[in-house]
Amino acid sequence: MSRVAEVLQGAAGRFPGEVVTQAHVRHLDLPDGGGRFALITLDNGFDHTKPTTFGPRSLGNLDAALDQVAAEAAAGEIVGVGLTGKPFVFAVGADLKGVEVLGERAEAVAVGAGGHDVFRRFASLGVPSFTYYNGAALGGGVEVGLHCTYRTVSAAAGALALPEVFLGLLPGWGGCTLLPNLIGADRAVTVIIENALAQNRTLSGPAFYELGIADALFEGADFLEQSLVWTSAVLRGELAVGRDEVDRGEAWDAALARGRAIADARVHGAAPAAYRALDIIAQARDGDLDAGFDAETEALADLIMGDELRSSLYAFNLVQRRAKRPAGAPDKSLARQVTKVGVVGAGLMASQLALLFARRLEVPVVLTDIDQERIDKGVAWVHGEIDALRAKGRLSGDKANRLKAAVTGELDRAAAFADADFVIEAVFEEMGLKRQVFAELEAVVPEHAVLATNTSSLSVTAMAAGLKHPGRVVGFHFFNPVAVLPLLEIVRAEQTDEATLATAFGVARKLRKSAVLVKDAPAFVVNRVLTRFMGEVLGAIDEGTPADVADRALAPLGLPMSPIQLLDLVGPAVAHHVAGTLHEVYPDRFAVSPNLAKVVAAGKRTLYVQDGGAPRLDPEVAALFETGTTVLTEEQVRARALDAIAEEIGLMLQEGVVAEAQDIDLCLITGAGWPFHLGGVTPYLDRAGVSERVLGRRLLARGVASVPA
Repeated sequence: MSRVAEVLQGAAGRFPGEVVTQAHVRHLDLPDGGGRFALITLDNGFDHTKPTTFGPRSLGNLDAALDQVAAEAAAGEIVGVGLTGKPFVFAVGADLKGVEVLGERAEAVAVGAGGHDVFRRFASLGVPSFTYYNGAALGGGVEVGLHCTYRTVSAAAGALALPEVFLGLLPGWGGCTLLPNLIGADRAVTVIIENALAQNRTLSGPAFYELGIADALFEGADFLEQSLVWTSAVLRGELAVGRDEVDRGEAWDAALARGRAIADARVHGAAPAAYRALDIIAQARDGDLDAGFDAETEALADLIMGDELRSSLYAFNLVQRRAKRPAGAPDKSLARQVTKVGVVGAGLMASQLALLFARRLEVPVVLTDIDQERIDKGVAWVHGEIDALRAKGRLSGDKANRLKAAVTGELDRAAAFADADFVIEAVFEEMGLKRQVFAELEAVVPEHAVLATNTSSLSVTAMAAGLKHPGRVVGFHFFNPVAVLPLLEIVRAEQTDEATLATAFGVARKLRKSAVLVKDAPAFVVNRVLTRFMGEVLGAIDEGTPADVADRALAPLGLPMSPIQLLDLVGPAVAHHVAGTLHEVYPDRFAVSPNLAKVVAAGKRTLYVQDGGAPRLDPEVAALFETGTTVLTEEQVRARALDAIAEEIGLMLQEGVVAEAQDIDLCLITGAGWPFHLGGVTPYLDRAGVSERVLGRRLLARGVASVPA
């Protein structure tokens, strides 16, 4: 048994649940007398809904296929070797479920070395090797092709990327070393760093080709046939493959500087993967592949054994699995059909909701408001957004016209909602107004209609009080911008019935939102956590800490924006209102900042102004502030904020606001954009010792979002 086979066999023992990819070898005669050719097809036996991955057994199968074709090449039986995938999928990289079970660094080294040892064989077969990217290719799926002599890509392929840095890994099977040497450091930084940290931006087949990763681009309908014709021409010497010369001088340095600036802006030094990847790209300039591959293996092992990766994998599983099977959701069969949606209100939030319902449910949507002018403005906004989507090519002309026809406005609520199955209110956040709206709705909607509220902090139970049928009321809290943030907090009031709840979850699925069931508690999950930690930051400022010092305090966490930037996004008035709501219920933990109250009273919409592209405190806002003389350091503000978050999460779990800590993390990731490397927040609180200091216990069991014990 070869060393590679031994390594892979040992790793396979740690991962008995692997979905194994086969590497089928078949032989064919290339067109136009090109000679006998060996084609390897990667296939795990499932359709495209279960993409092909590389676990240890899968790598072993590919290694065995390479044994066969290497022998055939040595015997002069073949002129080349090709690699392709099953329909619609090439390969989507390492099997991450296998990475999770690794508990020793030596195992992680073995996985890195095993991938390198198998993939690099494509460069030493004695005959040219070709990769045919026929469909989705991610991570190791892209990397295996980089080891080949030539590459083609399908114009129909729509998910091509090296996403590892987003998850806390790096392209560790050749990507960091080979890609910059193929297309230059700047383009490699775009693929490895910039796209990965831009929420895993992927490349289309044409973009992949334009970057120079593939040597040829062919249409999807006859992709393999055309690739083989091209292969024959290359092997017969009729077609020369040209590639741009790589600039290894100042352009390489500039690319690395750009990559570090991107990493600093996105993760603020809080996660190491991007920086380790850039170190290897820097080293790759001299073209020493062996040194580069060794560096990749060592970095991969370090990252696999690191907390950030384990938190990222935990977060990935929450988004990919738990979000699709919400804890506590009722039986789907109880859900009622929704054939028409009503929206009370025609402001920006209401209009965003109308657009989302129309696009995803493809049913009539009608808006109402207090006057025709507001209604017309809301409908016009929706129609304008539909026209913009059409202009971008995201909607056909017919589809755009159907959607515009589906979204209408009506001043008379009785006429608007008499046949509506689902009505959501998005009016001003004031209990009396919302109760009035529900009372008016109950008088005009059908008996089966669900009445939903988009409240961000008010009691849904209190809102439904006084109705004849309070069981039909449910919280349906979206996050702004509605089209971007996936979270939907579904709030079960005290009397919400199962059919109403099931219908709400059914609608959420059709809206393609990540729904989390939450108890009817003040501010629910995301706003409660954010308001608590923001209150600590504002409190530090009120006491005398300079605003810039307090605002930088949480930068080491790598959050998507600073507390004051978040406050500006939400709006001072909204933040002040939510803080007031929570202060009424929990006065000991939630304060109302007197300085924020002054900002709101003065009509200021933001605290920051832009100064040469950098935010700074608005002088007019600074003039309003009256502060004490207690000045805290960034570390002290951060400790206070983290302690407050841990305390609040402990109380939320004690109160049963959600089923488990995992749901709080899912909410923060999908509703507030908190990064994967934090795992939401509870894994970070555990590994930083905050949970045990504040609560006397971990929030997650050891081995969850951490290296197995």
